[in-house]
Amino acid sequence: METQVSSKDQRSQPVGVIGGGQLAQMLALAARQMGIPLVVQAAAPTDPAVAVADGVVWGSVADTQATAQLLERCPVVTFENEFIPLPELKKLDPEGSRFRPSLSTLEPLLDKLHQRQFLARLGLPVPTFFPLEAVLDSADLAGLGFPVVLKRRRQGYDGQGTCILRDRVALQQALSQSEGIPLLLEEWIPFERELAVMVARGLKGEIRVYPVVETVQIEQICRHVLVPARIPPTTEAEIRRLAADLMEKLGAVGVFGIELFWVPPPHPKAGIWINEISPRVHNSGHYTLEACRTSQFEQHLRAILGLPLGDPSLKCAGAVMVNLLGYEHSTGDYAEKRQCLAGIPQAAVHWYHKTPARPGRKLGHVTVCLPTASSLQQAETIVRTLESLWYPQP
Repeated sequence: METQVSSKDQRSQPVGVIGGGQLAQMLALAARQMGIPLVVQAAAPTDPAVAVADGVVWGSVADTQATAQLLERCPVVTFENEFIPLPELKKLDPEGSRFRPSLSTLEPLLDKLHQRQFLARLGLPVPTFFPLEAVLDSADLAGLGFPVVLKRRRQGYDGQGTCILRDRVALQQALSQSEGIPLLLEEWIPFERELAVMVARGLKGEIRVYPVVETVQIEQICRHVLVPARIPPTTEAEIRRLAADLMEKLGAVGVFGIELFWVPPPHPKAGIWINEISPRVHNSGHYTLEACRTSQFEQHLRAILGLPLGDPSLKCAGAVMVNLLGYEHSTGDYAEKRQCLAGIPQAAVHWYHKTPARPGRKLGHVTVCLPTASSLQQAETIVRTLESLWYPQP
């Protein structure tokens, strides 16, 4: 019989996080507000979460000896990213009760090929896909056509490991540079909008779904997020049902990010297509810190500790979130630029304290809450203003 633990007892027990980046940093800040001790497994003193965590175990994400130490200190351990050594972690937690989400939930999601196969078995809408070896050994590519999307099956993030290829010459060139890395090839979906939704599931199976948002990518890196997404209400409802159903089928605990493509009718590919599932808090959910009644970070902690889930609804008409991406190699802290961004009405600037800066690296983000329905019409103008303050002008 499962022992009942009070909310007070749950909050007094430390939570462990494998990873020390900005997601762990924001989890630590949420934990501090909730009165929950949080310990991170971090690789270096400069990792963003180290300065705000209640404790640190030193080691990379793949260092299972460090994870064993984390488990000794924390009854519940969660993840900042999915680049984890799953077989080794299973040895540390044979009963599968210490990691949340569980290792069995994560298993079909960590490799992009396995994730695609899992979703296809469920009958969910995914692009046509092949492990690269299958494509090279068959005539499938002729039927797939170009452009195609080439992805690393593991360790790909922020545009790294994903490329859109326009012809066979580009494909062959990409393959010559792959150095034996396991790859996935899939059809390119002619989307009108890229979308994302954050969804939480608690220990008792309760589910809360956040608003569907629109993400704008440049070179496969998210540049900004518009809240709510500019899609029909029926499409929003379909995505919310899909998100809840996926969490049920996975038996997931925690907050997950689901990225999607939307193709409007009358296109032959019209509908919703699942791009990727991230089994963790996610960049596209950062707007929830200011714009929602319960942030994704507080919600994740609530879910993994068995606390009642919070209200995910918006407390304003909408929001924009702009990622502050590196555009140069620098060790500066951009204090003047951040001050200018903070001067925008309703703006909240989050700085990750990462050094050094380099092109494409996520250094921070800024969210602007939109107080009224009429202000939603200004969302793209606000994005342009924010980006003009951050990026050097030609």
